[in-house]
Amino acid sequence: MSDAQRKIAVVTGAGTGIGRAAALALLQDGWAVVLAGRRAEPLQEVAGQAPAEQTLVLPTDVKDPVAVKALFDAAVERFGRVDMLFNNAGRGAPAVPIDELPVDTWNDVVNVNLNGMFYCLQQAFRVMRQQSPMGGRIINNGSISAHAPRPMSIAYTATKHAVMGLTKTAALDGRKYNIA
Repeated sequence: MSDAQRKIAVVTGAGTGIGRAAALALLQDGWAVVLAGRRAEPLQEVAGQAPAEQTLVLPTDVKDPVAVKALFDAAVERFGRVDMLFNNAGRGAPAVPIDELPVDTWNDVVNVNLNGMFYCLQQAFRVMRQQSPMGGRIINNGSISAHAPRPMSIAYTATKHAVMGLTKTAALDGRKYNIA
């Protein structure tokens, strides 16, 4: 597939779990994939399963808006555009009663699952609005917990409910830019 025909995806949380599976599926389907996650080693393992010209490994902490902007800038520098964001990075918290959940843990879950999701969404919009042809697709990976919470999961469940709101609003805001 020529570079002009190849679609470009950014996958967060690409080193493990659902992010890894999504990245590998996209690579197998011929996409170029920017692999983002906190740890370089698992990202390199995913990248090792595809030709080097098809991947870009960028260790990124989605809690850092400057790092997220750098992620998308590097994607555009390397591949020229971004056609898809698989916004997947997330974390849970220990299953404890609400009054035993440390505030630092609450803040970290919110920073990854909500703020990080927003930072990636925001940068994808910036890139997708500026590229030609304009547009792209964004998949915000939420959780069944947004619909059916589990006991002792307040931080995770609250952020996954918020992901639904981010997604619905972004879908409305993206229409005029061909961003779905």
